[in-house]
Amino acid sequence: MKDKVVVITGASSGIGRACALIFAGNGAKVIAVGRNDNDLGTLRDEARDSEGSVKIHLADITETSQVDRLVSEAIQHFGQIDVLINSAGIIKNGSIEDTTLFDWDKMMNINLRSAFYLMQKCIPHLEKTKGNIVNVSSVTGLRAFPNVLAYCVSKAATDQLTRCSALELAPKGIRVNAVNPGVVITNLHKRGGMSEENYESFIENAKNTHPIGRAGTPEEVAELIAYLASEKAGWITGATYEIDGGRAQTCAR
Repeated sequence: MKDKVVVITGASSGIGRACALIFAGNGAKVIAVGRNDNDLGTLRDEARDSEGSVKIHLADITETSQVDRLVSEAIQHFGQIDVLINSAGIIKNGSIEDTTLFDWDKMMNINLRSAFYLMQKCIPHLEKTKGNIVNVSSVTGLRAFPNVLAYCVSKAATDQLTRCSALELAPKGIRVNAVNPGVVITNLHKRGGMSEENYESFIENAKNTHPIGRAGTPEEVAELIAYLASEKAGWITGATYEIDGGRAQTCAR
């Protein structure tokens, strides 16, 4: 990863933040994209002694003009893009009966539409570097779970976006893969409306819902993402990798 230019969305927290630190630690020039200026600043400070660097970029990736600006400034500042990590995402509970159109559209816009548009804008630059894309999906893209309908649909669509674009971009030398985590200890669910008490119970119940007996960490997922983005994974494209403590192998519960 030394001197590679890596764009990471959702970098202010969770898996995106862990990716930024790992890539910078491996010598990459990271463009950390997020909506929380304070959290991005803390990330930059933490990465200050890394072999690589972290440049923060405040943006709402659901706004196409801000995505255009992100890609343009990345090229102006670094001259290239080698890796795109689409890690930004939100979740909210809701079934087929009570999910509002507002919540549906918001999850589709952040979890899916923004990833599609960022990929589209980065392709000309990734073609020049023979770079690659890693999308952060979910076990919910592979398996059905109740009361998170829109989230499941957005992640299943992310998996198909990954597979279809991998076929289309292979002739350009661009690889596209995705990771499908189970429950990971981040702020995702709390930001989606889960109370602190319910979240603690949710994480505790991961001991039962994941055969390996626990929830995962952002760093574990980020390590897999770093591998898929590296030259060591040069013959891997169109893959959706389960990293879920075995959860996808179980019946829904």
